[in-house]
Amino acid sequence: MSSLTWNGAEPPPAPPTGPGGVLRAIARGTALFLLISAFLPPLWALRGGERLTGRRLGATFIPHLVSRLALCILGIRHEVKGRPDRRAGAVVANHVSWLDIFTLNAADEIVFVAKAEVARWPFIGLMARSTGVVFIERRRSQAHHHRNMLAERIARGDRILFFPEGTSSDGLRVLPFRSTLFASFFDQGFPQPPAIQPVTAIYHAPPGRDPRFYGWWGEMAFGPHLLQVLATPRQGRVEVIFHPVVQVADFTDRKALAAHLEAVVRRPVEETFAATADGAMRPIADAPSALPRSAATAERRTVSPGPGEGRAG
Repeated sequence: MSSLTWNGAEPPPAPPTGPGGVLRAIARGTALFLLISAFLPPLWALRGGERLTGRRLGATFIPHLVSRLALCILGIRHEVKGRPDRRAGAVVANHVSWLDIFTLNAADEIVFVAKAEVARWPFIGLMARSTGVVFIERRRSQAHHHRNMLAERIARGDRILFFPEGTSSDGLRVLPFRSTLFASFFDQGFPQPPAIQPVTAIYHAPPGRDPRFYGWWGEMAFGPHLLQVLATPRQGRVEVIFHPVVQVADFTDRKALAAHLEAVVRRPVEETFAATADGAMRPIADAPSALPRSAATAERRTVSPGPGEGRAG
């Protein structure tokens, strides 16, 4: 595990898995494996074509379709609020679970950026490769390469998604965003500062289960958590909230940009789990000094429910 791994909460006890749960897990797991395997050849063919031509050939649609089908197999309801920006640029989101690969891909046609070691993780590496994740080495010596890669993918028309927290949490909070991950966008070598769309993912546990049911963090083993999700007879749901696009050029530096995006992503999580989360979540009032006045006003209008609207669950 990375030194950035968050261990701020003890994992909930795993619910017992009876014979019915084991059979359910085998059935769902087999279906997922067959689904991913069936779409890998056409995905690899399209990715290869994109590398050779430098043009988009629709490869991001395959992970989008696979992820929607995967959530159906799992039985997890998927709700999207707001509208994905279809233009090329960057996307940032909170990181809760290995399920984020399916959850976020099902909501938008995106390209994930992940640390290189993820490619070697059992099953997760397969899922990541099957959805077209771009793997990078997080070393200072690679900063120039990362900047060029991001600029090239955005110029090609891709929407690049990364997790500024640098690790996953239990889903009841949003961890501080690491501003260093935004440094490339302020580099003079970056052709044009991109637009960034903040996204919030909120997982709602199955009825009667611990609210952190879908969270995967710290030193939690992947196998038992995968089995727990596959074996559950009645699943919960996940909300994906798309917030207004932010222009990098509107911010003076990476710290101001990171603070604003963190505040935007955190707000719906705090509102949803206010009665559940402990004091570890930093109040959103800590960050307003970083928000441009126009952006803060727009975000308040966006997050506040409109007439007749309410939060399900």
